[in-house]
Amino acid sequence: MGKDDVKLLSMWASPFCMRVKVALAEKDIAYEEILENNLLGGKTELLLKSNPVHQQVPVLLHDNKPILESTNIITYIDEVWSSKPLLPTCAYEKARARFWADYIDRKVHSAGRAIWTAKGEDEVEAAKAAFLDILKFLDGTLAGKDYFAGDNFGFVDILLVGLTSWFPAYEKYGSFKVEDHYPKLAAWITRVHARESVSESLANPEKILNFVVMLRQMFGVE
Repeated sequence: MGKDDVKLLSMWASPFCMRVKVALAEKDIAYEEILENNLLGGKTELLLKSNPVHQQVPVLLHDNKPILESTNIITYIDEVWSSKPLLPTCAYEKARARFWADYIDRKVHSAGRAIWTAKGEDEVEAAKAAFLDILKFLDGTLAGKDYFAGDNFGFVDILLVGLTSWFPAYEKYGSFKVEDHYPKLAAWITRVHARESVSESLANPEKILNFVVMLRQMFGVE
């Protein structure tokens, strides 16, 4: 598949774009990345045309047809390029993966954001406690496995790994370390970050931290 057939409308700091990039890399799909650099201000005509409902990235363009929302995009990628499947083939394990995918999508990013947008020590502590409580279940479901599906890196790992690019910012503003609370999850983060598909797709943590500093100033948190 040539690059002309697959395009990704992306933004460098978006963890949801990062997870799509990991999925594309895992499938060895060549694509053109089109960066939206002004998402804090104006948005390009291509983005507005491709995603008029939410007007946000990521958007996958396959043969000029837009596929929206990162989890939906990764499911699409797995169905269209079916070799090396990301979702388990067993119906039960597939249902289990979709449960944890929904949990991650609904919980992790919003809880982490609550930490760096919190004002005052009490608000920060409450946000940190809520975030760590969410991670407790993810740590527990690993249960000594290398990956969420067992021996193979797959769908749930990809959905979470993009979000981990922001974990250093949550740790900084929440004054905690994930490894101090959940060593299994911390070991998983180290393991997956060593994968070439992940290391080449995730943004530099220092760059994310600087971005969060800018956002805190914009939102009047600093």
